[in-house]
Amino acid sequence: MRVMSWNVNGIRAVLGKGIVPWEVVPCDVACLQEVKSRPEQAGAAADPLGWQVAWHSAQRPGYSSVACFSRERPDEVRTGLGDERFDCEGRVLSLRFGSLWVINAYFPNAQDFGRRLDYKLAFCAAMEGFLADLRRGGRHTLLVGDYNIAHQPIDLARPRENEQSPGYLPEERAWMTRYLGLGHRDVFRDEHPDLEGAYSWWSYRGGARGRNVGWRIDLTTVDAGLRGRAHDAAIHPEVLGSDHCPVSIEVPA
Repeated sequence: MRVMSWNVNGIRAVLGKGIVPWEVVPCDVACLQEVKSRPEQAGAAADPLGWQVAWHSAQRPGYSSVACFSRERPDEVRTGLGDERFDCEGRVLSLRFGSLWVINAYFPNAQDFGRRLDYKLAFCAAMEGFLADLRRGGRHTLLVGDYNIAHQPIDLARPRENEQSPGYLPEERAWMTRYLGLGHRDVFRDEHPDLEGAYSWWSYRGGARGRNVGWRIDLTTVDAGLRGRAHDAAIHPEVLGSDHCPVSIEVPA
């Protein structure tokens, strides 16, 4: 099963450019972040022919929100983390296919001067517990989405200049180290340990994308039990339409 993840930075804006987000990368499940819309505002995107659709919208109009599109009907859908602090912002949507949970997440941005750093770290801690709960009974987890964290210097073009930038703050990187230390695997980095210049987000300023001055903050991570069967993690910088590009991974159905 091929799973694609993409922060579209507004689904209506992407559709307005003639781009169909759930078809840009051949896949069985498409997980979109920052759709900035409710289903009733998205028109045909809320019910595309041949796809099953789930949506988690923020209470605040035009903000955050995630959506999932799957070729097969999931066995179960969970909306949110079960914590209203985060669920009011429409950040998490989980689909179960047999023993596999696919979790679509839009992690908070720590913002300038770390204004939301505490909120983000609380979200990260809640995600740890949520994933552990989903794995009960021998099930596996694939967590895809915009983590808003570049973990290592290799994951961004200018690490030295960004040591105090949100997404590369010491506390965020420390949580990512902790998360991987719990047994979760960053499949792309496992498969490409020394690959530089592999980014999924670029600022709109200064022609950053054309110069490939970017960050790898969109990830596909799996639990330790699934790692041996997850493969072909990829980044798709050729896909335009957002300041992010899609990422994808192959996992057993």
